Amino acid sequence: QVQLVESGGGQVQPGDSLRLSCIAFGHGFDNLAVGWFRQAPGKERVFVAAMNWSGGRTSYSDSVKGRFTASRDNPKNTAYLQMINLKPEDTAVYYCAAGAVSPLKTGAQEYDYWGRGTPVTVSS
Repeated sequence: QVQLVESGGGQVQPGDSLRLSCIAFGHGFDNLAVGWFRQAPGKERVFVAAMNWSGGRTSYSDSVKGRFTASRDNPKNTAYLQMINLKPEDTAVYYCAAGAVSPLKTGAQEYDYWGRGTPVTVSS
């Protein structure tokens, strides 16, 4: 069993950067793929990024490609989502998820463990 806790969200202006963190409690995190999803107000949860157990393989949605970078530090049981050049359309609650997903998948149903999310607001 793995529990995930996200942090690092906040309110920023367009063009700013943020780094989200996702710390895992429990065993086996370093064997799991990690996905990042987001849910904007009134919309469905959508895929943002994913990486395999080592972080050596990643996948991104077209809307964030080139601006967001997923990474992880397995000895620290932590995953990260570095976000640069944030836009108002990036406003959402961001969720970290983990699961035995191979190859990387974009569907939320593929991931077994979820955090409660951290809100990101991009507004001038």
